[in-house]
Order: sequence, then C-alpha cells, then structure tokens
Amino acid sequence: MLTHQTMYNAIVAKDTSFEGTFITGVKTTGIFCRPTCTARKPKAENVEFFKTANEAISRGYRPCKICRPLELIGETPDDIKQLLQELEKDPSTKLKDEDLVARGLEPHTIRRWFLKNHGLTFHAFQRMSRINAAFKKIREGDTITAVAFEAGYESLSGFNDSFKSIFGMSPSHRRDKRLINLHRLETPLGTMIACATEEGICLLEFSDRKMLETELKDLARRLNADIIQASHPHFESLKTELGEYFQGNRQRFSVPLFTPGTTFQQLVWQALQTIPYGTTASYKQQSLFIRKPEAIRAVANANGMNRVSILVPCHRVIGENGQLTGYGGGLYRKQWLLDLEKANG
Repeated sequence: MLTHQTMYNAIVAKDTSFEGTFITGVKTTGIFCRPTCTARKPKAENVEFFKTANEAISRGYRPCKICRPLELIGETPDDIKQLLQELEKDPSTKLKDEDLVARGLEPHTIRRWFLKNHGLTFHAFQRMSRINAAFKKIREGDTITAVAFEAGYESLSGFNDSFKSIFGMSPSHRRDKRLINLHRLETPLGTMIACATEEGICLLEFSDRKMLETELKDLARRLNADIIQASHPHFESLKTELGEYFQGNRQRFSVPLFTPGTTFQQLVWQALQTIPYGTTASYKQQSLFIRKPEAIRAVANANGMNRVSILVPCHRVIGENGQLTGYGGGLYRKQWLLDLEKANG
C-alpha cells in the first residue's frame, strides 16, 4: 500500500521510481502533477493523491504546465516529432528561428527540448544531422568533396571544420571506424532509442533511462564505433514487431540481435530469452537455469546491464517474494509490460 506519507516523501524527493504510480493534487492551486514535478512543494496537508489523471480531472483539478502530467514520460511532442521526421527524410534541411515562428512554434521551447533530450540546440542538431548523413555516404564510398557540397556546405574547409567539431578529426580519418545507427521510436510507453549494426539491434532503451548515455558510450567503446542518427533496415523490422507486441499480437521477436558483452553476461541474456511470454522468473531461478546457483547477485547485475529492453525480456524477472524489482525504464513500465503479457498470454 502507498500511504499518504510515502507518496508525499516521494514528491519531495522527486523520486522517479514512483512515476506512473500516482498523481498529486494540490488543493491550494487546483492543479495536479506527476511525482517528479520540479515546482515548489506544497505542505502535506494541502495535497491529495489519485491513482490516475482522470481521477484528478474528475475532482476539478487541471494539469500542471511545468511537469505536463497528461504526457507520457519520455514522449516526444507532436511538433518535435514532425521536425525530427523532416530532418530524417532530408538531413540537408535548414530551419531558422523565423521558420519555426512561421509554423507557430516558439524557438526557445524547441531549443530547451533539444538541449534536455539531446544535449545540444535545435540548430546544432540540424548541423549534426547533415554531418551524420554525409559521414554515412562517405563510408559508403562517396567522395568527401561531393558529399560536402551535396550537404549544402559552400566550401570543403567549412565541411571539414564542422565534421571535426562533431567527430574530433577529419572525415578521411574516420573511414576505419565502425558505424552504429541510432533511431527514435514512439511507443505506448514513451519514446525509445534504438541502435543497430549490420549484425542486428544492439540497443533498445526508453529515452529517459538514466544510464542511457553511459550505455551508448560503452557500446561505442566496445565496438570502436561512431554512433550517428541514421536509418537502417533493422529499424523497420523492429518498428513493425514492437507495434505488434504492444497490440498484444506478438509474443516472440525475429529481428536479429547483437549483444556484445562478457561470456557470463551473454549466458544470462540468453537465459532471459527463455522465460516464456506471460510468465515471470526470479533471479534465483535464473541462476539455477544457467547452473550457477551461487551467482544470484551476479545474475541480477547482468540483468541490469542488458541494453535491449523488451526483446531481451529482463522485465519478466521479479523478486523471489513475488515483488517487482528494479527496472531501468521504471517500475510502472515493468508492471505495464507484465500486465500486457498476462492479458494476452
């Protein structure tokens, strides 16, 4: 049971593990918030808690403009989705602030979203998109000069300078690097980030996962690769199969996977894929399955290092007492996935 005090402590601490479990109604302002809202916290006697946003609305509360509780965690706003789709379709696109204003968009809002989600401004993101597309063409055999002018650069030196600012060296020196393609996917549980190599999908995580940046850096280091936003055939298969999964029409995935890791991690990740759809297993059961009964903690750590959510179903692992244990995407997502599979298993 979530007590009033437990939930109040959670909103004071902005505890992300409570996302999706309750909504806070503030009596003095008439607004309702998610647990991690950054607005000033009211006194305990001035709040009441609801299970869903609909309950709060039915009691007369209106959504907070700061934490936007009606949006999914990690969900990409529709106007941002459109911008991203345009850049993906044509990386040479150049949109200035006046172009955004003409579309009814606020440049500062767009800048803030890209800084929060990508660590760079929208204009810098556009430059990166052009460079990424150019780099992929160079890797496919096109000449640097031809690619530079096709990308809209007026001089080869300008292209080289932009390339160095992103990759740290000239394009001619990056030909030997491996390539990891990155793509954003929208799901009923929020935006996910997928990465793919020729071997298969090597990462699938929710965009708000705290360890995502660390995972991307580790993946690039392990594979001696550059990560760029670019399309790949594996993403089309992944999008189709994930869509079927979330609709309750798919229980197994056929899209190829590529999961570099230690021998022990590989063993644990393979064991995860044997847990049947609609069922759960404990860390102890996992350790017994791989014939290492003393390695329960090591198994748990390996589960936590899994980079391919859902397809390698670490969400199906729970505590031996039947309680939900940690999940990088948040416990509410873990519960949602288990409920989905139980309903369709």
